[in-house]
Amino acid sequence: MRHYSEKIFQSFDDFFECLKNWKTSNQKLVFTNGCFDILHRGHIDYLDKTAALGDKLIVGLNTDSSVKTLKGEKRPFIDEKSRAILIASLEMVDAVILFSEKTPYDLINKIKPDVLTKGKDYEIEEIAGFDIVLEKGGKVETIELTEGFSTTSLIEKIKNS
Repeated sequence: MRHYSEKIFQSFDDFFECLKNWKTSNQKLVFTNGCFDILHRGHIDYLDKTAALGDKLIVGLNTDSSVKTLKGEKRPFIDEKSRAILIASLEMVDAVILFSEKTPYDLINKIKPDVLTKGKDYEIEEIAGFDIVLEKGGKVETIELTEGFSTTSLIEKIKNS
């Protein structure tokens, strides 16, 4: 098993050689993305289901500046380096790539994964990069979320206790 630090990439350029090796050896690449602020059981279940769809799971991770744009000035609660370490330390995750844009569209366009996933709370057409993956003959899947586990509900529980 690789050390978590070997799975974290600060940019696509840092990840390129790894990607090239995986593509050369015909690995089925699965991509998902998110903020993963306050890692919880719902995230673990989601990543596990996603990883089962291929050989290598690549996670696009929003940088702190990207999370602030999406979630507001008070977020993230956990910094990008710590979030990257937490995600990369999971056995089912093969690579974590940080991105600072609002969506990972450009990253998906460079990786061109075989499978792209998001939670069932998204319609296929709402998933950044769905067009890229479908155009190359790949699959876009929505993953059933674990009921009762979300970052928003966890934040509310903490606030109310």
